[in-house]
Amino acid sequence: QVQLVESGGGLVQAGGSLRLSCAASGRTFSTTTMGWFRQAPGKEREFVAALRWSGGSTYYADSVKGRFTCSRDNTKNTMYLQMNSLKPEDTAVYSCAAHNGPLYYSGTFYQHTAYDYWGQGTKVTVSS
Repeated sequence: QVQLVESGGGLVQAGGSLRLSCAASGRTFSTTTMGWFRQAPGKEREFVAALRWSGGSTYYADSVKGRFTCSRDNTKNTMYLQMNSLKPEDTAVYSCAAHNGPLYYSGTFYQHTAYDYWGQGTKVTVSS
């Protein structure tokens, strides 16, 4: 079992920045894949970023590439999503997810159905 708790959401003006955190507890492994997804009102859940816990390799959706950075602190068992140059279309509930396996090998890290554990989500609102 893995427990995930997100924090850091809020209201920010367009062009601003926010940093989300995802604290993990329970059983994680070096092959764990962590992901960030978001869901805007009336829309489907969307892949944002993924991270390979061992080694820290990252993967991004085209819509956030160059603006968002995913990282982790092994000592704190925490993953971060630094979001810069935010746009109104980034408004959504952001959730972190985990799968105790190397989704990066199968290339399925962008599929929300591949993840087993989810946090409760944190709301991000970007005003224009």
